[in-house]
Amino acid sequence: MEIELINVSKIYHRDVKAVSDINVTIGSGEFFVLLGPSGCGKSTLLRMIAGLEDITEGILKMDGIIANNLDPSKRNLSMVFQNYALYPHLTVEENILFGLYKKKNMSKTEKIKKCKDIAEMMGLGQYLKRKPRELSGGQRQRVALARAVVSEDPVCLMDEPLSNLDAKLRTNMRKEIKQLQKRLGITMIYVTHDQVEAMTMGDKIMILKNGRVQQIGKPLEIYNAPSNTFVASFIGAPPMNLIPARIANGEIILHGGHRLNLLRFQQNSDNREIIIGIRPEHINISDINNQRSINGNFFVKYKEILGTETIVTVELGGQEIFIRCNGQIDIPIGQEIGINIEVDKICIFDKETGKLISHPSVDLNLYRCNEIV
Repeated sequence: MEIELINVSKIYHRDVKAVSDINVTIGSGEFFVLLGPSGCGKSTLLRMIAGLEDITEGILKMDGIIANNLDPSKRNLSMVFQNYALYPHLTVEENILFGLYKKKNMSKTEKIKKCKDIAEMMGLGQYLKRKPRELSGGQRQRVALARAVVSEDPVCLMDEPLSNLDAKLRTNMRKEIKQLQKRLGITMIYVTHDQVEAMTMGDKIMILKNGRVQQIGKPLEIYNAPSNTFVASFIGAPPMNLIPARIANGEIILHGGHRLNLLRFQQNSDNREIIIGIRPEHINISDINNQRSINGNFFVKYKEILGTETIVTVELGGQEIFIRCNGQIDIPIGQEIGINIEVDKICIFDKETGKLISHPSVDLNLYRCNEIV
């Protein structure tokens, strides 16, 4: 089922806009993620699609039919909540069967068979006679998911379903949910504040801030070319390094006097205040005498050896810069190093608006970095 939102807004009392002017089309069979910090409006938007919240302004279409005033039970969708919302007095089997209550044309025998089939698919076959209190958190979440998808509704909504699970269970459940969605071919709209979940699960991501859309795109599109500094700092762990700078005489001058040459730049761009963005994996540690290193002394302030990689923190232009290194690099705190930026990976943002104005994969006719001096 295709879902289209046209200028959709939600206004509460005193003209507070929880969601403002949302325009997006979610394709049939797509795994679509709503991502943003707490209070950004993502759960409100999900509840409007479900029919649990009224739409104040705009139009919601489901397969081309206006659904603003359609009863939730008529929208052909299911929903999984953050707190599982299982009936504690019912068994696993009874909880799953509840998802089939509206299938009036299905016999009891057919419903029980369907329940057992989905339970086996979700690894719950041996737990059908247990009650929720006898299950682990991961098993309860599987029951909630089974109850939602057993009805085979074309749309499934998920509101932060993994936030109550530990790290290992979250990793396993991410894989299971994604595989189940592809197997069933349903449209899934998934709310989370976890950018790792969004990047690993979503076909497309919509990032929200204060009820407004910041960017919509495929995970790698958003990661490599964030539309503004908020998206750049929200996606990635560690986040993109954002370094204040200005353009003067065809060069980018970082705070502290460090310079980056420009291969070309737009006329009249001199003295423009900008912010350069560079991912930690696009900064390399080099010998301090390396000619391609940024001139100057950089001292290691902090390090995190994570096994497969090491995160090194140095100071550049009065702020901390993260460097992601492959493997285990045991650099002493306080050691002087050189750094080399992969300038073909730099994003450049306008300092005043925070919007992206130049990126190697997005020709915005401003300038392109060439080499470090």
